[in-house]
Amino acid sequence: MSIIKHTIMNTKTFMTLLAFLAIISCDSRQSVKKDLITGLNTRGDGLSCKKVYLSVDDEQISRNTFVYGEHLYLNFDNVEGFNKIDGNVFPGMQLWIINESGDTVMQTGDMYANYADGIDISPLLLKANLPVTRPVHSNKEYTLFIKIWDKEGDGTFTVELPFSVTENEKINIETNNATYDEIYLFSKENNEVIIDGEAGFDETVHIIFEGLSGFYEENGKVFAGLKLLATDSAQNVILSYDDLLESYEETGINTDDFNTRINASITFTEGEVTNPVLCEATIFDKKSDASIKATTELFLE
Repeated sequence: MSIIKHTIMNTKTFMTLLAFLAIISCDSRQSVKKDLITGLNTRGDGLSCKKVYLSVDDEQISRNTFVYGEHLYLNFDNVEGFNKIDGNVFPGMQLWIINESGDTVMQTGDMYANYADGIDISPLLLKANLPVTRPVHSNKEYTLFIKIWDKEGDGTFTVELPFSVTENEKINIETNNATYDEIYLFSKENNEVIIDGEAGFDETVHIIFEGLSGFYEENGKVFAGLKLLATDSAQNVILSYDDLLESYEETGINTDDFNTRINASITFTEGEVTNPVLCEATIFDKKSDASIKATTELFLE
């Protein structure tokens, strides 16, 4: 009987101790959380955050796979625990990305370095912007780390997010004895990767090939051609070029330059076009059978 009573007393004591520890944890802003859907891990040490979430194009998301060219935002809603000076807080934020081999492929400085006079916003919302573009690549996996710290104290809040990058399914790619790192559309005017297949009239769209290999090399040069064809859904030929690299017919292109990047530029002037416009860009080797063809649809507005 005494043994049972002793056990009950220990259980009560244990529960009281847990409650006490929870109060201490809350007061010192110690926290560890993991999102089982995205794999997002957060850890607070002196700083706390009511909500951490991911968004793309102002839409909250619950995924950790991103299309090459997407703009990912990590949002920190209602961050607390900063020491205040004259009512202002002084946050710092740094971001870095590790690849599968453990190498750092990207690292920023303090993303809030320009706020030398501090921030007077309540509740405090902090945000990190990550364009999912170079130096990350499609068909690769990475881990994103973010550290927030108090420049006037010792508090920190850290984030770890494993993520993967996929190619844009709106671009169909055919290869023959050649490989590439990345193929994507880029808007010169908007200075961003085009993901949704939409473009405007008089907007310059680049079809970009990066990391090309498999083409025949001769004396440090590659002799390649670039064919470009665009037709609308009514089968009208909007533009057609047999070889945009014809000027390099005799001299060839420096191998390093060719392997780094080749692009074709398209500008559609406003007129009678039946959407969508089918665009085909083909890079072909004039000294072998290597080739890469990218096909995609553009909706012009």
